Amino acid sequence: MNHVEKRQLILHGNMKRVILTLALPVMLNNFIQTLYNLTDTFFVGQIGGNEVAGVQFVWPLIFLVLSFGIGMSVATSSLIAQHIGAGSLEKAKRTAGQAILFLFFLSIVLGGIGAALAGSIVRWMGATGSLYENGATYLRIMFLGMPTTFMINTFNAVKQGQGDTVSPMILGGVSVVFNIILDPIFIFVLGYGIAGAAYATVIAKGVFAAIGIASVFSPKQSMKIDLADLKPDLEYLAPIIKVGLPSSLGQATTALGFTILNVFLVAFGDVTLTAFAVGNRVSSLIMMPAMGIGSALATVVGQNLGADDIGRARSAVRNSLGLSIGILLIGGSIMFPFSERIVEAFIKDPETVQSGTEYLRMIILGIPLMGIFQILIGTFQGSGHTLSAMVIMMGRLWGIRIPVVMYMSRTPGFSPSYIWYAMIFSNLVICLIGTAIYATGRWQHKVVEESAVEDEIISEPIG
Repeated sequence: MNHVEKRQLILHGNMKRVILTLALPVMLNNFIQTLYNLTDTFFVGQIGGNEVAGVQFVWPLIFLVLSFGIGMSVATSSLIAQHIGAGSLEKAKRTAGQAILFLFFLSIVLGGIGAALAGSIVRWMGATGSLYENGATYLRIMFLGMPTTFMINTFNAVKQGQGDTVSPMILGGVSVVFNIILDPIFIFVLGYGIAGAAYATVIAKGVFAAIGIASVFSPKQSMKIDLADLKPDLEYLAPIIKVGLPSSLGQATTALGFTILNVFLVAFGDVTLTAFAVGNRVSSLIMMPAMGIGSALATVVGQNLGADDIGRARSAVRNSLGLSIGILLIGGSIMFPFSERIVEAFIKDPETVQSGTEYLRMIILGIPLMGIFQILIGTFQGSGHTLSAMVIMMGRLWGIRIPVVMYMSRTPGFSPSYIWYAMIFSNLVICLIGTAIYATGRWQHKVVEESAVEDEIISEPIG
């Protein structure tokens, strides 16, 4: 199904079918990515030291840099969706070309700076001994490979803006399989240890990022990007930065917030940090449907606002919310009784299993809140109102969670459980705030200027 057929489906098809058609490939891609994360955690956990804790400790720093690429990719997808919804294929192409050029150079700059400062940052965070060595090694390699992740995200954004969630799924799936194959080779056969896990990730993503970006220039593409679209053009680059910057800041401050939480967690030792890492990896399985539906919703909202159909955009939000919460409740109910066994599959230490099980159960109990949160994010990002998304992303951590944790850290008996409770409380409050922002209706105003028109996109024959 090309972008013309997808546009017709998104603008006129049965809403539940539209959401599931777009969301299922994203869910499958997220599932594959989660399997990789779990496999990666398994292999790293077999090395024998506190390597899992080292990866968890520096991961928020990696995400901090990735945030700028993710934010700009969100803007790219939203702008492309609204241009296509309004019938402006040429503007969608120009936006895609500018995003590829800008994000490639941005990744080189940010990755280079991060690699140069990796050791100093990890030491500043309080890591010493093997935690410092493992964390700094992994972080430096991942920073050097930052362009590969930026380009995969850009490819995904270009495709998802068109309503194509299948191509990113295929590319991501093959990349993950390649990664899983490389992991044991680099970690054990070649003896690189934790560095091998980072090398495997960078190489796998690099190969398939190149394939993905090259494919958008193919004449076989329904929205083929030309080399002329890569010529710097402020008219199209400026909106990407304007819409993407709030999202980038929201993502970055979220990553920084989790970095601060890691500082609290590391005070409890490697056991708690490892339990946190395993719990997050497993919980991502439960979160997969909500993330997929939120991603699909962003495309549906973007294209329908571009076509000036606000009622249909609101219908998309309502249907997505029901699907998201329903699926999460079912998944959480199935996983809750087996929480301890699931954690034991990755970590054998009894103390770590106990801490990880407690954390995983807390996540499952509060999982519907994350479904609401993902729908709000998808709505605001798809409409291009990324400032609203930034407010709820920043507010969740910096306005609520971190202040609550800091306050509770002064109370007698402060333990990791206090942090888990603070996480659920912050999710509840921010969902209420996000719902209030949604109710104002400001998100219904599209960020592209043209009105919907009948042009070459609509006039092509539908097969």
